[in-house]
Amino acid sequence: MTRAAKPSPFETLSLLKAGNDRFVKGQMKHPHQDLARVQLSGSANQADHAYATILSCSDSRVPVELIFDAGVMDLFIVRVAGNVCNVDEIGSIEYGLAHVHTPMFVMLGHTQCGAVTAVAHALQGKGHALERNIPPLVQSIEAAVHQAQAEHPNVHGNDIIPYAIEVNMWRGIEKLFMESPATRDLVKRGAAKVVAALYDVSTGKITWLPETKCTELLMKVESNPDRAMD
Repeated sequence: MTRAAKPSPFETLSLLKAGNDRFVKGQMKHPHQDLARVQLSGSANQADHAYATILSCSDSRVPVELIFDAGVMDLFIVRVAGNVCNVDEIGSIEYGLAHVHTPMFVMLGHTQCGAVTAVAHALQGKGHALERNIPPLVQSIEAAVHQAQAEHPNVHGNDIIPYAIEVNMWRGIEKLFMESPATRDLVKRGAAKVVAALYDVSTGKITWLPETKCTELLMKVESNPDRAMD
């Protein structure tokens, strides 16, 4: 059976931007949220409908379908505290790109991220001790905080958190490229695009970060002999 045509990566990005614009303006269309769509999902293949794979934080302030004004079968969403990119998340992203055939992957960070804040406080000797299973989960965030501190030596306390949030996103994308030959191949062939975006929990607005940075990270990984191969 022939799979339904998907929008191009460029068209997908336009869909996501338009959806967020409607959300911010209070002009949501609430597409694909009726009973007919739910009933369709019982027989349809999500690969014929989903147009973006998104890695988002678990934070309740980031309701992904709402902020993109999307509905049932539109988005393949992976959620984890701190939008970290570990093996489970990378495997889920690969499934979204290679099996659900979404033409877009979005690394979606957000302002006031609790996970990044907790790690930053812990590294500064503040806050309470992290529970047993949290340190392995957020180990990559520790590296992001350290990198942010090294890049901004004159920034201290909570002021380092916004920088660490962005570094955490870029490090996640780099790790995805390092560990996922399938993702690299799809991007190099132009079958999929990888982008980073920052959601402002106070305004609902998404800021799209430079796509050139993703290209630079892919090129960096391609020259790294330690990258995972098929």
